[in-house]
Amino acid sequence: MIVDTSAVIAILFREREAESYDQAIVEATRCRMSVASYLEATIVVEGRSGAAAGHELDAYLAEAGIELEPVTVEQTQAACRAWRRFGKGNHPAGLNYGDCFSYALAETTQEPLLFKGRDFALTDIEAA
Repeated sequence: MIVDTSAVIAILFREREAESYDQAIVEATRCRMSVASYLEATIVVEGRSGAAAGHELDAYLAEAGIELEPVTVEQTQAACRAWRRFGKGNHPAGLNYGDCFSYALAETTQEPLLFKGRDFALTDIEAA
């Protein structure tokens, strides 16, 4: 299963859906996150709560067993296609930069994507 930034942020900030996302991660055989999404998550958590929150992010990812996946050329090309089809200004899904890398990793691995919100639901990617 591929994990989008939005699901991790929901867990770390104990949002309403946090428990269901955490449970999905626990039950998954394997969880991966793009390093581009990891950077996005770091920017969000440290922007909201400071550098200590970045350490909490790292601790959570390690504890949950979420593997950080390097970005390949193939994934970058898939992210470009995702932006052209579903990106902000191009489609109601309005995928942003980080979203495109989550989409690309899910597409290239043919794994479902765990996410919060409606954006990915408006694409052709399989939801976890």
